[in-house]
Amino acid sequence: MLEELSVRNFALIESLNINFEKGLSILTGETGAGKSIIVGSLSFLLGAKADSAMIRTGSEEASVSAVITLNPKNKDALEWLKEHDIETEDEIGTAGSIIVRRTIKTNGRSSIFIQNENVTRSALAEFMGFLFDIHGQHEHESLLHKENHRRYLDRFAALEAEAHTFNNVFLQLADKRKMLESSIANERERDKRIELLNFSIDEINAAALKIGESKELDAESKRLVSFEKLAAHIDNTSHVLCDSDNSVLNLARKAKTAMENAATIDTSLSALQQRIENLFYEAEDISGEFRTYRDSLSFDPDRLEAVEERLAMLFKLKKKYCGNISGTEEKSTEEEILAYKNNAQSEIDALQSSEQDRENLKAEIARLEKDIALKAAQLTSKRKAAAAKLSERISGTLAKLGMSSSVFSVTLEAKSPHDKTETPSDGGKRILLGPWGADEIEFLISANVGEAPRELGRIASGGELSRVMLAIKTALILDDEEKDTSNSGDTLIFDEIDTGIGGEVALAVGQYLKMISVKKQIFCITHLASIAVRADNHLKVEKTNDGKRTTTQLVKLQQEDRRAEIARMLSGDKGETALAHADDLLKKYGGA
Repeated sequence: MLEELSVRNFALIESLNINFEKGLSILTGETGAGKSIIVGSLSFLLGAKADSAMIRTGSEEASVSAVITLNPKNKDALEWLKEHDIETEDEIGTAGSIIVRRTIKTNGRSSIFIQNENVTRSALAEFMGFLFDIHGQHEHESLLHKENHRRYLDRFAALEAEAHTFNNVFLQLADKRKMLESSIANERERDKRIELLNFSIDEINAAALKIGESKELDAESKRLVSFEKLAAHIDNTSHVLCDSDNSVLNLARKAKTAMENAATIDTSLSALQQRIENLFYEAEDISGEFRTYRDSLSFDPDRLEAVEERLAMLFKLKKKYCGNISGTEEKSTEEEILAYKNNAQSEIDALQSSEQDRENLKAEIARLEKDIALKAAQLTSKRKAAAAKLSERISGTLAKLGMSSSVFSVTLEAKSPHDKTETPSDGGKRILLGPWGADEIEFLISANVGEAPRELGRIASGGELSRVMLAIKTALILDDEEKDTSNSGDTLIFDEIDTGIGGEVALAVGQYLKMISVKKQIFCITHLASIAVRADNHLKVEKTNDGKRTTTQLVKLQQEDRRAEIARMLSGDKGETALAHADDLLKKYGGA
């Protein structure tokens, strides 16, 4: 669980140190107070992409660090630490604690440490994925994508490892079949193919590719080609912004001075005076950064020619070699070309194999076909059983979340013929397989009695999707408890879980969040008082302004302050009526 969070110079946060506890932690605050910044700092720590724009204006770097206590049941996290030779700090009754720290500097460079070990961003994201589960509106919308339904079902059924084993066999089989097809080509065609592949490999090697250079060169070319226009725009901007008597900066300075004098006469103008002063400082800050950029501009025609030549060469290689790359992952131009080279070398090795190698290959394919057919049948059987259980559990939960007429169904159908691998089953019958089995899995819902189940996206609103997601997470967590595992992360973060709901439904959502928090550490950002009153720990996000800078901070609320915050959430004020209503809610649902 997350024990302590420390944030420095991240967006509007100047300095934040806060300790967290078990149970349900609720984060509330006015619109625009910076709740999204808190989530952003956590996402940054969990491995999200970094951007120097995250750094607080005037600072050289931003940093986020955390102390995390590990759950002894979280075998994935503990195994990951063991594989990376990272030791924890021992604590009684736990698997120890770790310190995770990430920084980013204004030059874009970042550093990531788990304990004292420097790790990559992908490694950070992988490890933190074992500990945290963050859910926002984007994940609710992921329910609309059919390809995600298989992942949820397999996670519920504890079939993730089995599914990945199947996927490995599937990829092996596809690779072996491709190798066999290549190896049985006639000798003349094979020699021609080998000659062509060797030429391709030599051409790619001669290019001395660097990963990511095409994107960098594209950006540089665009800047150099349009340098004259860019320089003109910069000159115009400079004139308007800071290099003329009537520039934005000079006008802001005059307005600042005038308002300072006016405010000494009429103190009611102090708030406006502070805003104008902020406007001047912002204009001054922008002008300084702009001058630095302007002074760095230069044009080098020789460099432009070299960039254009390199881009033309890369385009030629991409056009020749990137059409044959398989896979669904997004890759850079250079990665695709190098992947082609690796595939070409593998194909050469296969083409040069002997007749005996081909016979061995056929035997291996037959073995893999038998193995994958058995694995597919086992996966299907287990998924069917889990689908019925998950359907029943989610339907029951939805009824308690204000969707009593809804029936949730997890359906399994055989794969459709297009773009699927065909392989014989034990009985000799051909079956269609995809990378994750023989099943097309889809979540369907019937919103009203008597209606046939339909796709979630055709009948579910944003609020209903939020509740479906909460029901799924509840099912996964309860199943973890039954299996004595921790597959869903030790800490769950819910952002916008209350989208589109209110009234009794909000009370039910709060109840379920409270129930989950008995087993997991929960963070929930909400604007609903009926959810906030369930908190074990109530934290308020506040934005302050000292006249010079705006700062976001996170404050733990004690009884009276919490009462006032609940009243504000109920009616927008802290009048007696709102406070009385807050007292009723806290007494009934919060134990206050």
